[in-house]
Amino acid sequence: MLRSVGQKPVTGREDDPRVAGLRTAVSRLRRQLAAHPAEFPDRAIAEDELAALAAMAAHGIPETPRLRRSLLLIAGAIGSVSALSRGLTDVRDAVDLFMDPPHR
Repeated sequence: MLRSVGQKPVTGREDDPRVAGLRTAVSRLRRQLAAHPAEFPDRAIAEDELAALAAMAAHGIPETPRLRRSLLLIAGAIGSVSALSRGLTDVRDAVDLFMDPPHR
């Protein structure tokens, strides 16, 4: 779906701030990864999983198990690339907002 900068999709409901945060973090990491000059073996995995996260966030509240799986794959693929660590942390923090609070 193509949109002009600043336009939001019309969904007939208010966006969940967690979803908006996830979209922002994923978009930022995708841009950082695209601009990163070095090739590494699992780059395609990271790109695919970031695309999957973006698609999930575009269609409402994503399923928590799928978010966790994607995050693990992305972290495994780019975890050693220090230039991407801040973006990865932002995505992890955004995913963490969807986790159930710990039981007491």
